[in-house]
Amino acid sequence: MSASSSYPSFDFDGPVFRAHEGGKLGVHATQPLRDRDDLSLLYTPGVADVCRAIAADPSLSARYTGRRNTVAVITDGTAVLGLGDIGPLAAMPVMEGKAVLFKHFAGIDAVPVCMETGSVDELVEAIARLAPSYGGINLEDISAPRCFGIEAQLKERLDIPVFHDDQHGTAIVVLAGLLNAATVVGRTLPDLRVVVAGAGAAGVAVTALLQRAGVRDVVVCDSRGIISPSRADLTGHKHRIAASTNPRGLSGGLASALVDADVYIGVSGGTVPEADIARMAPRSIIFALANPDPEVHPDVAHRHAAVVATGRSDFPNQINNVLAFPGIFRGALDSGASQITEAMKLAAASAIAALVPEPTAEEIVPSVFAPGVADAVADAVAALA
Repeated sequence: MSASSSYPSFDFDGPVFRAHEGGKLGVHATQPLRDRDDLSLLYTPGVADVCRAIAADPSLSARYTGRRNTVAVITDGTAVLGLGDIGPLAAMPVMEGKAVLFKHFAGIDAVPVCMETGSVDELVEAIARLAPSYGGINLEDISAPRCFGIEAQLKERLDIPVFHDDQHGTAIVVLAGLLNAATVVGRTLPDLRVVVAGAGAAGVAVTALLQRAGVRDVVVCDSRGIISPSRADLTGHKHRIAASTNPRGLSGGLASALVDADVYIGVSGGTVPEADIARMAPRSIIFALANPDPEVHPDVAHRHAAVVATGRSDFPNQINNVLAFPGIFRGALDSGASQITEAMKLAAASAIAALVPEPTAEEIVPSVFAPGVADAVADAVAALA
């Protein structure tokens, strides 16, 4: 189908649309169905014995169904990539793509579940009712601050791993990259001054994980400037950020936060003026992670920073969640873990960083296609289950 007059900017005959036509997923059977004997084993009457066994001992579902190797990739389409609130139908191509990544990198069967949005309680109830079909729940592209409450309630309610990748996958790979970037510039995490631009899902999780890893001086900025207790407009999770960050009591906007900062981590979009970047400390580190347009273009960042990373695949040092989430779930599923702990996240970041034994300014994280990434992360997670 060619682009119609209603959609003049879409090339329906181009390679992107052709790659998505019919969807990117299918269903395959793991056992052959060749004749009546196979039918009696796979379905009735043979299946009845398996059902009775699981009814007597629910833990057997992990062995005699595909549940243990199946993850639900769940969204309500309210915060999709850089597209925002586009709804569940438009979110489906992203969730299908996520499922392809699960399968390719970790051999996990992932099922997109795109839901109509609702309140936190409504979504928690709906997801909890679906949970018996899955060995894990990967929350995806759900807007903040609702995503925090949804994840917290599900973790409390369910006995399977629940992981919001926009938060924790991002944080794990950022930490991995920062561990190696600090090595490149001859620094350690505790003596870095870090600025996180963005107080949404990714910004909150990045801040928390960096603090657990030993970073002492983190300043978080939102669209109104530095988050601090002196601001009267803070609500919810931003109060918690204000209580644990900004130890030097800074005030003002992002430009003020960047003065003498060692690290800038952008997870909010927008553009940071070069003049503000120029006020950072010598041999600084810039992670400009907005896609498709980094907050600081790498050409600009390299004029002022010793190490530069983006979220894009066409520049060195791509901070990509694919380095984390396949292995995280592989390790959790294989070990029978009921949750993904903070210790597991730290171990996963260290495992990713260790895959670059001699980091350089041009290589602080491995390629997503480097052999053994998912296995290394899975081993680190499973060891702590």
